[in-house]
Amino acid sequence: MKYLSTRGDTTPRGFSDILLEGLAPDGGLYLPASYPRIDAATLAQWRGLPYAELAFRILSLYIDDIPAADLQRLCAATYTEQTFGTPRITPLKTLEDGLYLEALSNGPTLAFKDMAMQLLGHLFEYELARRGEELNILGATSGDTGSAAEYAMRGKKGVRVFMLSPHGRMSPFQQAQMFSLQDANIHNIAIEGVFDDCQDIVKAVSNDLDFKRRHRIGTVNSINWARLLAQVVYYFAGYFQATRSNDERVSFAVPSGNFGNICAGHVARMMGLPIERLVLATNENNVLDEFFRTGTYRVRSSAETHETSSPSMDISKASNFERFVFDLLGRDAARTRELFGATLARDGGFTLAPGEFAPATRVDGFGFASGSSTHADRLATIREAWQRWQTMIDTHTADGLKVARDHRQPGVPMIVLETALPAKFAATIVEALGVQPEPPPALRGIEALPRRCTVMPADAAAVMHYIEAHCR
Repeated sequence: MKYLSTRGDTTPRGFSDILLEGLAPDGGLYLPASYPRIDAATLAQWRGLPYAELAFRILSLYIDDIPAADLQRLCAATYTEQTFGTPRITPLKTLEDGLYLEALSNGPTLAFKDMAMQLLGHLFEYELARRGEELNILGATSGDTGSAAEYAMRGKKGVRVFMLSPHGRMSPFQQAQMFSLQDANIHNIAIEGVFDDCQDIVKAVSNDLDFKRRHRIGTVNSINWARLLAQVVYYFAGYFQATRSNDERVSFAVPSGNFGNICAGHVARMMGLPIERLVLATNENNVLDEFFRTGTYRVRSSAETHETSSPSMDISKASNFERFVFDLLGRDAARTRELFGATLARDGGFTLAPGEFAPATRVDGFGFASGSSTHADRLATIREAWQRWQTMIDTHTADGLKVARDHRQPGVPMIVLETALPAKFAATIVEALGVQPEPPPALRGIEALPRRCTVMPADAAAVMHYIEAHCR
């Protein structure tokens, strides 16, 4: 399997090369040259496989430069009951007939990011040892990516992590998870700004090819194809649990800020998984919902980006969105480069031409629907889930459930992807229910632990200087 850039670079690259790269040299995002298609016989063979084996089968379609036995061993080491608390790894919870929650938050940091990040930790360590190299990971987080990456990489040989987060914008629990880590290879940097400022710095550093090569800069954000690929697996796992036959179709509702989680669903659908709809749910920062309604993608400024009670989606510039638009435009790299390069930089957004967007023939053909949720919606949904189904959900999952119910279709099961456990957003849970959510025993008292974090301005040069100083 070879990979190309959404902006036109077609230099043949294997999985192991792009695993350590992040962005392509032309600033684009990597995608496979084509999506492997799953036939009915293969889908039938995969039904009932343990999660680790299912992951190996799917990843094998995209990874041909890691020996199969090694890849199978890495998957088996990642997806264990010990790490995820259940042999099913991503068990389905029935709320009512045809409406499910897929549990993705039973990993070490209580968020769905663990599903991919735990695998990335093993893949990075394996590939770096194979090459005799080191890697400096630069990432941006709105809350969950950072802790998932740090917990996956702490103590890993040959890996340093430099994680940017918006200063004061994460929940107290999220901050504690990250800043309490004292491992020498973990560096937390709180940027005076919003998540988009952090993300812009990561892209600026990644686009400085000389600096990137000198300091071996990689990324674990969802711009890294390996992370997105790992997320494809739980769409197949959810489908198999919700259906009895491969003749059935399902829909998925996905809370989304950076478009990574739902982009993995797009990949699964392109592979042939019988997905009827991919329902995108946003919070008050509804840039993506606006696009799917109008064909206009309008990035908001930092001042326009709302601080909400589902803070991991307080994002106004969705990095992974470029991958979908590339596919939507028939893989026209020149047009994708124009839109996400010059046009976005000049105008702060773009509007697709009628023939490019055409809801009835283009967007709908990819199965997307969308909606948004407010703080009041969030509180009401959390209360209803608690009172009606005795299920406590976090704020982002509440956004997903609210929008899911707006888009249900008769006879089509709807699976809502759970994004985090409620303990990570305790203040809003208390506001909604008057009940303090309890974290797992291993994380109780985490907010009282000593913290290690450096506060910096939103300046790429300052971050690069910090990386240089800590790589000596």
